[in-house]
Amino acid sequence: MDEEYDVIVLGTGLTECILSGIMSVNGKKVLHMDRNPYYGGESSSITPLEELYKRFQLLEGPPESMGRGRDWNVDLIPKFLMANGQLVKMLLYTEVTRYLDFKVVEGSFVYKGGKIYKVPSTETEALASNLMGMFEKRRFRKFLVFVANFDENDPKTFEGVDPQTTSMRDVYRKFDLGQDVIDFTGHALALYRTDDYLDQPCLETINRIKLYSESLARYGKSPYLYPLYGLGELPQGFARLSAIYGGTYMLNKPVDDIIMENGKVVGVKSEGEVARCKQLICDPSYIPDRVRKAGQVIRIICILSHPIKNTNDANSCQIIIPQNQVNRKSDIYVCMISYAHNVAAQGKYIAIASTTVETTDPEKEVEPALELLEPIDQKFVAISDLYEPIDDGCESQVFCSCSYDATTHFETTCNDIKDIYKRMAGTAFDFENMKRKQNDVFGEAEQ
Repeated sequence: MDEEYDVIVLGTGLTECILSGIMSVNGKKVLHMDRNPYYGGESSSITPLEELYKRFQLLEGPPESMGRGRDWNVDLIPKFLMANGQLVKMLLYTEVTRYLDFKVVEGSFVYKGGKIYKVPSTETEALASNLMGMFEKRRFRKFLVFVANFDENDPKTFEGVDPQTTSMRDVYRKFDLGQDVIDFTGHALALYRTDDYLDQPCLETINRIKLYSESLARYGKSPYLYPLYGLGELPQGFARLSAIYGGTYMLNKPVDDIIMENGKVVGVKSEGEVARCKQLICDPSYIPDRVRKAGQVIRIICILSHPIKNTNDANSCQIIIPQNQVNRKSDIYVCMISYAHNVAAQGKYIAIASTTVETTDPEKEVEPALELLEPIDQKFVAISDLYEPIDDGCESQVFCSCSYDATTHFETTCNDIKDIYKRMAGTAFDFENMKRKQNDVFGEAEQ
């Protein structure tokens, strides 16, 4: 403890572990502490199942029908990885992929008029889909071809659209797309949670749809991946990377005080000792006086003994309920995984419904999702506050991550990581910075 470090990291959530890995690879001396006895902070996977019941104050514990408690790894925050997205890129560049195994999620579905439909993501699927009528399909196909060919550096591909000024609403109008198609394009392909994007320049939406189709093209069934044994494996993989490059880890270590001098962080006090540092990274729970509440997310973990109806018996899938379909401002999501991912006992499924809270009765808000999951063996309801830092940390050198939002993938988390990196290093984030050095001093031969 009583040493000087370049960076001290508090909390072992995914954001913190990735940053700690990058800093270590870049030659910084890192101390990483967590007050909990396990990795993952807010983004951990809970095992055994008894532990999950305890956590949600269900004192009777799981019934025998739930199988062996050790067979369960239940994520507290449900997310998938976009196959072509930034987190996969980070995993590949750091070679953390060697500690993890992934499976492709079997399907992505969208809710319309009380029913769920597979999200058409290729031209062939779009033409066969029941989501649209005959003429609508042709127009949608034209739109998909336009997006696929679009290149922001080549005005010949613009077809009269200006990526910086034309709004997405106008692009939809140009292709004469109806409301239902707009709903699933914006929410199930571009993965927006609200409709605010409609009046913003179309470039970001076009890039989001491209990310979706490129991710889909990699594996075919859906654009999403999920790690065996649960999302809790991700922070641990990056923590291992940090340790290989000399990072020091301390779990179960209480943080008594963050020591400041002249408005700048100089160290962290724990159990009477002080570790000194130049910079500090932490999650909001370590600095409650330096964050503000930015909303709430409700997540309901449901244990099922059956796949979800109308998903073709998929053992993993995502369902998006666009806000328009249920008179809300933000979408409701369902992520479902199962025993096939080593996160549940044989024959069991875990579906997690989540959304941004908009009323004083959050449970009622996710009802449309829960109806799709019936019958449910057991529910665990969590309502979490979302926090964000009140300043950019450049003055205090205390860099705080944002809480994990209601999106079903890690793109926003990766943006936060890149942003914190930029503020800490003073230079833009570059994936090349994450590459392992060819001649690893610490090597992995002994592992």
